[in-house]
Amino acid sequence: MGNCIVAQSGGPTSVINATLAGVVKANQMNPIYTKVFGGLNGIEGILQEKLVDLSHMSEEENRILRQTPSSALGSCRYKLKRSNTADFEKLFAVMEKYDVDTLFYIGGNDSMDTVFALSEYALANKITNRRFVGCPKTVDNDLMMTDHCPGYGSAAKFIATTALQTWLDVNVYTRQEVFILETMGRDAGWLAASACLSGIVDLVILPEIPFDKEVFLKEVKKSIDETNKCYVVVSEGARYADGTYLAAGEAKNDGFGHAILGGAANAVKDLILTSGVANRAKVQDLSTAQRCHASEQSLVDVEESFKLGMSAHMRSQDPKFTGQMVGVKRKDSKVYDVEYFATAASNVANHVKNFPVEWANPNFRGVNEKAIAYMRPLIEGQPVIIYHNGVPAYVKPYYKK
Repeated sequence: MGNCIVAQSGGPTSVINATLAGVVKANQMNPIYTKVFGGLNGIEGILQEKLVDLSHMSEEENRILRQTPSSALGSCRYKLKRSNTADFEKLFAVMEKYDVDTLFYIGGNDSMDTVFALSEYALANKITNRRFVGCPKTVDNDLMMTDHCPGYGSAAKFIATTALQTWLDVNVYTRQEVFILETMGRDAGWLAASACLSGIVDLVILPEIPFDKEVFLKEVKKSIDETNKCYVVVSEGARYADGTYLAAGEAKNDGFGHAILGGAANAVKDLILTSGVANRAKVQDLSTAQRCHASEQSLVDVEESFKLGMSAHMRSQDPKFTGQMVGVKRKDSKVYDVEYFATAASNVANHVKNFPVEWANPNFRGVNEKAIAYMRPLIEGQPVIIYHNGVPAYVKPYYKK
């Protein structure tokens, strides 16, 4: 038997390690591979031969790994360019040196492009003994083909919970106030929309719907006139009809050519105060917290992420299984349930699944019941969290050992 490598890339989630745990556990139960290596810091680390042996992970470590937020193997923003053949040659040489048959890559759009590119290279060079399998993750929920992305449910749960709790805080005072919650979501509004699961959101600004400040300000005034309060949620990727971002700090690069955003909520605050429709506004930017807060994970999210890793491992028994991503498909049943399937990574790479505009109410007034019905099952349940000294236990990151 050969070996396999599991690596993580892109922005972390609170359940990304559950998929890693699933691959490791599956190989312990059904040893397709002699060793399961963890690749530190994604493709970037594999190219530097930074590997750890995870084959003999204990049951306790595997269990705690599932509740450990962020990427336990470390991540990267390294773009594998098809024109840079040296990287491809080096990576295949590393796989040969460590007798690696399969690389499992856990990540988002760009990671699926890496899976696609590596499988393309192998095919073009008639390399038949190296396989590449994608495992989706992203809090943004913007990957095509899969019903939803592991990581989204827990982030949505945190956002909805935070919205409800901050709304309760805002309402203890009789004074006039607009509260503005900013979520992640460069191109898609899934995270901002999830705040509506709280049932308290007045207005939500999504990237998919051009921002009309006159309509927006009119709706803010309406809420202020009715209740003296207005709760607003804005996605970091909110933009005007001409494509200009609301965010003040717009145009830096994250290594993949994507703009680094932030500041949409403050832009909305300035707009409200300058217009005079309200005399007080407060901003809460969820920033990193929405993707690493793991003590309120969705049980559905954790379990699906773990099982997806196991499914990916099982499918890799097939020597022809390469260039594929394992996704989640919602079953057509009255009770929420899913199954796992495979699709070509090329169907996912460099595409964006937007929040459906038909699920949004007119005039920024939240989302409709179709959106709620889609999101609600994904945040259900909470796993039993193991604590050490009063705080959640976590596996020490492998890149720090």
